[in-house]
Amino acid sequence: METLNSILGTVSNWLFGTILIWLLIGVGLFFTIATRGVQLRHLGSIVRAVVGSRSGAQGGISSFQAFAVGLACRVGTGNIVGVALALVLGGPGAVLWMWVVALVGTATAFAEASLGQLFKVRRGDGTFRGGPAYYLARGLHLPVVGGVFAVVFMIANGLAMPMVQANAMTAALGSAAGVSPWWGAAIVALLVAPVLLGGLRSIARVTEWMAPLMAIVYLLLVAVIIVTHPAQTLTAFGQIFAGAFELRAGLGGVAGGLTAAVLNGVRRGLFSNEAGLGGAACAAGSATVAHPAQQGFIQAFGVLVDTLLVCTATALAILIAGVNDPAVYTPGVTGAQSTDISGTLTQTAIASTLGEWTSWPMTLLIIVLAYSTILGAFSYAEVCLDFLTRRAWVTTALRIGAVACTFIGGGAALTTVWTLADVLLGIGACLNLAGIVALWKWVAGMLRDWEDQRAQRPEQAPSFVAPGNAYLPHALPGDVWTGPSQHA
Repeated sequence: METLNSILGTVSNWLFGTILIWLLIGVGLFFTIATRGVQLRHLGSIVRAVVGSRSGAQGGISSFQAFAVGLACRVGTGNIVGVALALVLGGPGAVLWMWVVALVGTATAFAEASLGQLFKVRRGDGTFRGGPAYYLARGLHLPVVGGVFAVVFMIANGLAMPMVQANAMTAALGSAAGVSPWWGAAIVALLVAPVLLGGLRSIARVTEWMAPLMAIVYLLLVAVIIVTHPAQTLTAFGQIFAGAFELRAGLGGVAGGLTAAVLNGVRRGLFSNEAGLGGAACAAGSATVAHPAQQGFIQAFGVLVDTLLVCTATALAILIAGVNDPAVYTPGVTGAQSTDISGTLTQTAIASTLGEWTSWPMTLLIIVLAYSTILGAFSYAEVCLDFLTRRAWVTTALRIGAVACTFIGGGAALTTVWTLADVLLGIGACLNLAGIVALWKWVAGMLRDWEDQRAQRPEQAPSFVAPGNAYLPHALPGDVWTGPSQHA
């Protein structure tokens, strides 16, 4: 088992430490050019995408619900622990590079979400299914590749991810209330079971209010810190801009300051906003909208919320408190030890500025973040399973299996399973990135259709019709977009 874990760890580090970083940056730049800077030209549309997104589902899953499912996964424990680790290893300058990556990744998020909509399929219950498996199979005519993506994503998100996040929940319960791991695991399983067993509709209903609420509560908490510490806030922004270009080492004392800032900021930005990894596209393809671009814009908005708001809030809280300074926080901490302290860095920062009373709210927030990630990730798994088979008993078995995994993962630290999940997610991301680049003409054509309708009828919301659409490279398969009323 140790040998297997070592091999998986090497593959995971290779995928996420080298291959995916360059792929994600390259694809983001490619779609920025291919869409003529959609994230800049249509920034207003991206921000306004949330308005009216809760209506028009007509019995299916609304645009806002699909957005909230993606947000539930994006705004997870990584926004607290991951950003702290980026500061530890890369210094304050890592934050600026996170912003840069978010700007580039917004184009990727728009592309994959729009493709998830374009190639989605109708189900008999009034909902839709879409995402990488569907556009790889239907857009590129590679059903085997779509099947491979569906299998690896289903296992990683439906079985392994509940284990990982459940363990984070039980650890938080144990730290705050002294709850033993297996009792904590039982509590987590009882909380998760009613929602997971209800399927995608149930998940959408819960995340619709939970994901935005937890993000707002966290942002308000940090806003209080900013308002009450104006001088330290200005200093923090100064550290971010100065550290992004100066040779200033992070707390971990790694490599050079500039190199550390760039690498850690880019890595955290890429994997926090999840643009291009394929998961948010699964959520996007389930929405009922009048035009694919509508869901592309709202999923792109999720990238901005994740990185520019939530991740930045975490960074500011730490920098304002000064706990990223080893002389203030933990003198003598270097190297690998810095990873160990990152999990408590944000909690320490908030407690030092607002008081020890915040320890319980922060613990609760971490639990809710992990809980929402379980729900969001499982929704991706169910979309992928639906691509492979629609047999009801198989879907039920996956739901029961996911609940069982939350119990097992909550009580035991299964390191090999977690590393395997990383490898599977990395493989799925590579397939997705290759697929969306190959389908770039569909993205560009769909966007041109939306822009043309907005220019000709600015007072009317665009409605997509595929047959006879001159902007599309080929005829679009399926019956979803055959007429103005067929998408609902």
